[in-house]
Amino acid sequence: MKILAIESSCDETAAAVIEDGRKILSSVVDTQIATHALYGGVVPEIASRRHMEAVVRVTEQALKDAEMDKHDVDAVAATCAPGLIGALLVGANFGKSLAFAMNKPFIPVHHIRGHIAATYLAYPELKPPFLTLIASGGHSEIVMVKSYTEFKILGGTRDDAAGEAFDKVARVLGVGYPGGPKIDKLAQDGDAKMYKLPDSHIKDAPLDFSFSGLKTAVINLAHNAEQKGETIDRNGLAASFCAAVVHTLVPRLEMAVKQTHARRVVCAGGVAANSFLRAALQDMAKHEHVQLFMPPLQLCGDNAAMIGSQAYYEYQAGTRGKTLQNAYATADIGKNICD
Repeated sequence: MKILAIESSCDETAAAVIEDGRKILSSVVDTQIATHALYGGVVPEIASRRHMEAVVRVTEQALKDAEMDKHDVDAVAATCAPGLIGALLVGANFGKSLAFAMNKPFIPVHHIRGHIAATYLAYPELKPPFLTLIASGGHSEIVMVKSYTEFKILGGTRDDAAGEAFDKVARVLGVGYPGGPKIDKLAQDGDAKMYKLPDSHIKDAPLDFSFSGLKTAVINLAHNAEQKGETIDRNGLAASFCAAVVHTLVPRLEMAVKQTHARRVVCAGGVAANSFLRAALQDMAKHEHVQLFMPPLQLCGDNAAMIGSQAYYEYQAGTRGKTLQNAYATADIGKNICD
């Protein structure tokens, strides 16, 4: 089964053709990083307009790369939640219109389910159930994947997501947008013990986490140094921040492993590309004797291949979008977003 997938939840316009949920026939990503870097972050209105300009072009390129005509696909899928609502509507309405014009099934896909499915593309042997750490720009959660379409949230952030904290700290350090890869690079030459940063704990919710206090601590540290005329060691602060994020995420995941007795663990999302997090997860996996699965770097960020992968399993479960299918800015990973 060949699925044409569209992704436009934030600042990447992407299209891909996926076969049987596991094989990438093509994957095209048009990024808006250069545009939004001028503003230090994603501007939703600009992102939506750029999606409108790019969606036809990337879809045509994905079909061309797959050496297919649009009528050769068996279904069309698109991200319908969560994300920037204007951006989502571009991809969702384009995909829906294309599907109905060709009399093909339309499959609405949850963006975070897609991030998890990115791992299926890299590891053909991986099947649920397994435990997942989601770490992305807008979401940080520990999720038990019970089946391809059944999910249970065990813990999550009470405020900022990990990726959001990276972007805000990058702004303070003056390295620009996107913050994740730039802070990772800066931290390679830094001392992770140079600055003491907080680790928040949620009373009565040991698997939940918070990044607001960490973000504020970095901001205050930088502002206090500026007021005193002192120079911040940017490499050291970046390394200390990465270490603090890792110390927030990994021990909670390890706790979840012990609670659930999971033998397979997945880490997915944009922050899963962070070298410090990947190294810490590998150490945790060895210590807890679990199998660790992480998508390759090119599949960690937003892409349509992951949406096409998840769409295959949604289709098998009977998920179909109708003409009134809407897009949603927020949606629980366990929620059925099919209208």
